Amino acid sequence: MSEFPMPEFTVHSIPGSPFGRSVLATLEEKGAAYRLAPVAPGAFRSPENLARHPFGRVPTLDHGDFRIYETQAILRYLDRVLPSPSLTPADPKAAGRMDQAMNVNDWYLFQGVCNVIGFQRVVKPRLMGAAPDEAAIAAAMPQAHLVFKELARLLGGQPYFAGDAVSLADLLIAPQIDFFTGLPEWPVLVEPQANLVAWLTRMAARPSLQATSWERVAEMAEAA
Repeated sequence: MSEFPMPEFTVHSIPGSPFGRSVLATLEEKGAAYRLAPVAPGAFRSPENLARHPFGRVPTLDHGDFRIYETQAILRYLDRVLPSPSLTPADPKAAGRMDQAMNVNDWYLFQGVCNVIGFQRVVKPRLMGAAPDEAAIAAAMPQAHLVFKELARLLGGQPYFAGDAVSLADLLIAPQIDFFTGLPEWPVLVEPQANLVAWLTRMAARPSLQATSWERVAEMAEAA
């Protein structure tokens, strides 16, 4: 064991971001000390955030004098620098399934589904005071059905996406899926996917997800 404590982790993210929540939940799973540095809504293109993330997004992680952005990169970095408990399967096939599910999250669940339906249902009313665009939501629903069906297929009868143990895939996907639970689209999306609902229930019961709920992260932001 090193005689010097590991530097604290700082997560720059907008409270409520599912990607930011994935990073916070991973740190919780690792039992690591961290602090949230909140990024204000509408400040993505601010000089301060662009200095951290040249594409004007969140989250960004600072670990001492090391900085890294892109959520998948952050999660894999944390799993390497904090190796216990491991969140990547040792078996190459299970690790490949984990990687595949993570990419489904980024390219098909977030892009075209969460960033449309979540934006219209949550961000516009809460942060912009505007009514959702129902036509945009309807146009996104075919892809939403496809993604939920495929995630349910990849999960199958396993407890978690990479097998019997929680992995980075679960911690990346759960905040995105949880975003839908209070939306009117939720019942129709998961009615045929009982295993996905059971998986989300298991994930929601984990201390890492409970510690990073919308309410808890809002409290962190207020205390920052």
